[in-house]
Amino acid sequence: MRQQRRPSVALFVGTFDPFTIGHDNIAQRALTLVDRLVIGVGVNPDKRTLFSADERLEAIRQLYADEPRITVELYTDLATDLARRVGAQFFVRGVRSVKDFEYERDQAAFNKRLGNVETLLLYAEPKLAAVSSSAYRQLVFFHKDADWMLPKRGGQARENGSETNNSKQ
Repeated sequence: MRQQRRPSVALFVGTFDPFTIGHDNIAQRALTLVDRLVIGVGVNPDKRTLFSADERLEAIRQLYADEPRITVELYTDLATDLARRVGAQFFVRGVRSVKDFEYERDQAAFNKRLGNVETLLLYAEPKLAAVSSSAYRQLVFFHKDADWMLPKRGGQARENGSETNNSKQ
């Protein structure tokens, strides 16, 4: 008799302020490796965000509304606590640089120790290596076009930046 395998669940966590094309690329690639992906939108009171937690949550939910294997959850505790709640066996993380790798290596060790959850690192595609939420926020602050960093089938374009984002400065 064949033993039925447990569906693989991965957790992709971050502040996602905003969720960029780089994040979307990691999520799409993760779906080729696991049965289900949970995107955890973190609330960190020490971080100043451009978008509220509810705006970030809703934008990502809208982005994946037609993908039943992706769910989006808000969390205010440790990522390992969320992993336990959603039954995740893996964390999925994107790596753009050596700096990212060193940070993610340390986080993977903590996640393994605290929650016995393995970490899968996916390297950023070279064309997306410079895309980041912080770069988006900086461009918006200086009234520059940043919408190219957001997924086209959804997104979180700033209402007050819509006219400046369309003008080439």
